[in-house]
Parts: sequence; structure tokens; C-alpha cells
Amino acid sequence: MDSPHPIGFLVPNWTPPANPERAVIEGRYCRLTPLDAGAHANDLFAAFSADKENFDWLYLPYGPFDTLADLTSWLTDVSSKDDPLFFTITTPSGQAVGVASYLRIDPPNGSIEVGHIHYAPILQRTPAATEVMYLMMKQAFELGYRRYEWKCNALNERSRKAALRLGLSYEGIFRQAAVPKGRNRDTAWYAAIDSEWPALKAAFETWLDPANFDSAGMQRRPLTRLTAGILNNPK
Repeated sequence: MDSPHPIGFLVPNWTPPANPERAVIEGRYCRLTPLDAGAHANDLFAAFSADKENFDWLYLPYGPFDTLADLTSWLTDVSSKDDPLFFTITTPSGQAVGVASYLRIDPPNGSIEVGHIHYAPILQRTPAATEVMYLMMKQAFELGYRRYEWKCNALNERSRKAALRLGLSYEGIFRQAAVPKGRNRDTAWYAAIDSEWPALKAAFETWLDPANFDSAGMQRRPLTRLTAGILNNPK
């Protein structure tokens, strides 16, 4: 029955998607492997230790971890959970160089978030770093999720720029959303939706194509140029 009042559009034949599996996701430049503290802690501790000033932990609600034992304890704890569902990022040779997760997994509403992203310096600003985000977004939308979220501390300019580069549209600030490490956090929200995925997929695949890099490994076309037209609110 039609309503005289404005209401949301119908989502015909809506079926909630499945939860992401605890399984390997293969890429060209990297592999996402379910987090295993016993198998990955040594590599991760060594890779993270290259961040001498611990800057990469600054806006996360945990860390830095000064000892291998402390990092292993944290990895053991988070690896046992289904939400967040953590993956270790490895090179094709199997070296662990970062972590990322799905969280706030909400199949009934078709919403999922990516977060707890921590890249070691060796992974940052590489094709593999972008491919991780492409692979996670690809899996989410192919499972049938309608909404893919990214949230970060509103003061974290690096994360905010990354969200826009990846084609995630700015949606606003949740003021005084949390108190990590005893400090106020305003949270910036970004998201992509399923209708945007075909264009985003094409943008990622164009950028990740080996032909997009010259003999020195420099990109020919920046991803920001490929995703800019997809953004709903490029703020």
C-alpha cells in the first residue's frame, strides 16, 4: 500500500548476506590469511618495529606493543573473535606485514565495516596496500552487502585521505563518539554502497593492472583520479 509520507525505497527480494568466511583471500600482490598469532606474531612484530616513532599506532585504541609477548597476547585475543574478523596481510612469499579486519558485521541490514587496519612501513604506499582494500571490498559486495563502511578518528588526516582515495564517500562526524586511551575521539564516517561497486571495481582493477606502473614502479594514473567521480560527497 502506498504511503502519503516519504519513506525509503523498497528493496525487493532482500536476502541477508552470509558472514565473511575465515578463509584465505588471494590477490596478485598480497594474500589475506586468517590471523594466527602463533604463525604471524614474529613477522608482524619485526615489521611493525620499523615504525620507530610508533606513529602508526597513534589513532588506534590499542598499541603500541613494546614486546613480542605483548603483541602476541593481543593478536591471540583478537584472532579468537568472529567480529571483528581479523586477517593477516602477507606478501606472496608469506611474510606477514600488516593486519585488517571486518567488523560491525550486520547481515540483516546488509552493512559491514572495514577497520583495525595496521600496515607496517614496508607495506605502506605499495600496490599491495591498495589491493588489500580492494579484495576486502570486493568480497563484501560479492557476498551481497549493500553498504561498506570506513570510520576513523576525525583528526587522522592520513586515514581520511585514504578513504576518499579508495572511493568511500564522506558522510559526517559523530562528535565525542569514544574515549580511546583516555582522549576524546570524534569519528569521521565514510562508506560505499552496492550501486557504486561496479564503477569502484573498474577503478581498482585499472589502477592495480601492472600496465599502470612504469619500469620504476611509479603509477601512471593515480587512483584518486579514477575514483573522484564516484564520490557522493568528496569532502
